Amino acid sequence: MNEPSPTTEARTVQERARRAALLPRRVRGLGRGRDEERGVAGTVRLDRRTKNLTKRLQPGEVAVIDHVDLDRVSAEALVSCQVGAVVNVAPSISGRYPNLGPQILVEAGIPLIDDVGPEIFAKLSEGERVRLEGGEVWRGEDVVVKGTEQTAQTVETALTEAKAGLAHQLEAFVANTMEYVKRERDLLIDGVGVPDVATELNGRHALIVVRGYHYREDIAALRPYIREYRPVLIGVDGGADALLEAGYRPDMIVGDMDSVSDAALTSGAEIVVHAYRDGRAPGLARVHDLGQEAVTFPATATSEDIAMLLADEKGASLIVAVGTHANMVEFLDKGRAGMASTFLTRLRVGSKLVDAKGVSRLYRSRISTWSLLFLVIGAFVAMSTAVFMSPVGDVIRPLLADRWHAFLFWLTGLFS
Repeated sequence: MNEPSPTTEARTVQERARRAALLPRRVRGLGRGRDEERGVAGTVRLDRRTKNLTKRLQPGEVAVIDHVDLDRVSAEALVSCQVGAVVNVAPSISGRYPNLGPQILVEAGIPLIDDVGPEIFAKLSEGERVRLEGGEVWRGEDVVVKGTEQTAQTVETALTEAKAGLAHQLEAFVANTMEYVKRERDLLIDGVGVPDVATELNGRHALIVVRGYHYREDIAALRPYIREYRPVLIGVDGGADALLEAGYRPDMIVGDMDSVSDAALTSGAEIVVHAYRDGRAPGLARVHDLGQEAVTFPATATSEDIAMLLADEKGASLIVAVGTHANMVEFLDKGRAGMASTFLTRLRVGSKLVDAKGVSRLYRSRISTWSLLFLVIGAFVAMSTAVFMSPVGDVIRPLLADRWHAFLFWLTGLFS
């Protein structure tokens, strides 16, 4: 089965990005504005980790990030925050592979300045007001840093050139895969190292949610399935918050606990902390600080992989994955050499695994609520007319008239 090309993949999100573009344009007057029609101005927010920055970004603010090869999930998060502009310390497209984040920002109408250098973190402070003009970042009448302004044309050119880097990345991916097999063959083949958990999985469906591509749409599309089968709901780090946002309480939370909220950790779900192979688990201290208990799962795989391996080893009859990584570009977009484990994990649990990615695009109701309402009203009117015009109507009309008069008599009696 042929892998979709990066260009095709980009086109699938183009319409989605254009719809999202309406959001920042509508709020430009809230947090930023035009200073004498010279560029875009706004309050600056700085953080080297994009996922941390999106937690406190307000509409119209300028995000300063340090993110080589800006991935699609991060770009969509920035768009959802209604960011006014993005300034990247690093190149948003390094040429390693055709990542889709910059194209999403540009298609959404969000200004993007690239490769400004790390000195911006020393020159700017949180909450200052800056202005973006061309490839320059201004504070008052002074230029703070200079970079490269990305446009639709420059992004398209960079993506085309980056396709050449896929061959080298594929070679590295294969090497990482072989290395992972050597380290974790006991876990992959025999399930050695999988911890005991209290949540009953044997014979049940498991729905594993990662806050990845199209997770909101896929959860929404799976509502009838969740209602009917009542699967065990497993949130991988921020996936637990995705379940809470959708109105579900996770049964289990798996991950290193760096991107899940306190509300999710204290929701009553069983917690499995992803630990290093030597047993160190930095996220365990946070769980204990919240007064919660947890078990650890030492493995070199990613958190979404150990969630699948856990569900498989504990007897889940079916594993439905939401927001997980499924193809080469997505593996590289994750930005980890260890993503080779995801490929092998999918081979391990393949007979049980159903990927929910794209469900919202494959199945979408084409009948609007109003159309359905008019259809019901039309059917009711047609049936009523047919009954009253038939001989049966001669019998029904006096009966309905009697009922109506009895109702009026009862209603009048209430006020007499």
